[in-house]
Amino acid sequence: MSGLDRFAERFSGPRRIRRGATLTLVFASVLVTGAATGSWSDAADDGRNEPPPSVRSDALAAPKGDADTADEAADAAAEAMADGKSGKDAAEEAVSRSGDRWGSVYSPGEFQEFEKALGGAYTGIGLWARRAADGHIEVSKVQKDGPADRAGIREGDRLRSIDGKRVKGRPVTEVLSLLRGERAGTPVVLGLERGTRAWSEKLHRARLSTDSVKVTEASDGAVVIKVDAFTKGSGEAVRTAVREAPEGAGILLDLRGNSGGLVSEAVTATSALVDGGLVATYDVRGEQKALHAERGGDTDRPVVALVDGGTMSAAELLTGALQDRGRAVVVGSRTFGKGSVQMPSRLPDGSVAELTVGHYRTPSGRAVDGRGITPDLEAEDGAEKRAETVLTGLGPPS
Repeated sequence: MSGLDRFAERFSGPRRIRRGATLTLVFASVLVTGAATGSWSDAADDGRNEPPPSVRSDALAAPKGDADTADEAADAAAEAMADGKSGKDAAEEAVSRSGDRWGSVYSPGEFQEFEKALGGAYTGIGLWARRAADGHIEVSKVQKDGPADRAGIREGDRLRSIDGKRVKGRPVTEVLSLLRGERAGTPVVLGLERGTRAWSEKLHRARLSTDSVKVTEASDGAVVIKVDAFTKGSGEAVRTAVREAPEGAGILLDLRGNSGGLVSEAVTATSALVDGGLVATYDVRGEQKALHAERGGDTDRPVVALVDGGTMSAAELLTGALQDRGRAVVVGSRTFGKGSVQMPSRLPDGSVAELTVGHYRTPSGRAVDGRGITPDLEAEDGAEKRAETVLTGLGPPS
């Protein structure tokens, strides 16, 4: 199994060892009630390691040196343990002070669930969440037949608290960490708000699976590929859907609400629609690397990518690659703007601190973090219908 095919995908470049902890380069993003992490290989599409192109990253430096923050988190955890206190709580305080908006600390059990989520299975209540501009956390999607769905929770509901802890202003990763559980059947109490109604709901976590790629046919014969998250196997599922699409059919790639996942899967999905070439560049502590698609993808079918404010991380990487390379017309609303690189570090108590170490850019050099991707055609209400109209206008391959 190649490095791009494993979660623990050990980065082939230099590693930093601290207190016996091997650091793995990751690209983190929120995934359902867990979080998915992907990592990169710098192998090009023909299997050789090639020098990546020069990309400026000075404008996107991490808010604080990740090495300093990792040291502070480890020291805080060690001191707290010596005093008989929670090392994880102490590390969380250190990471919070660092100013790293994507920094998170996970217990060993949470991080194990984090890894399991990459395979499309997780323990949780079946919620996707996002942070609104005013700092409130709102439900962006509810998994059908999951605990949240059965309790009547809907997209757009505001999440006020989890087990009595207020969540407004917290990073989404931290909120979802509170929702996750290590065992099915454990309870969690949510404070919710919908319009003028405020209420509490007690749910029990369940072992859930995600069918992250769904393929349907639009009324005009176009193939609609809906990708909810880039979990294990999703990239190949996209490639299969493109390969098996009827002759002459266009592709509507629906990435709305896709909060990211394994970058290797996003690269595989990109490979379905391009014939090799650059997908993205990224920096890690100033060192530039590149991601390349495999050769042999379909370059003839018309493609429209449908995005919204819930399109994040690895999904933005895919969108930016298709847009920059002129392979797809992007329709919808501006994407979230999560384009940072995280690296996990094992702490003395066994917990894991995940800290920002760099950022990625699209093939043309555009930064994504904090900016998002602007669609070629902006549309909110009726976006899917607009996308189908655009796809029809692009016509069949000649």
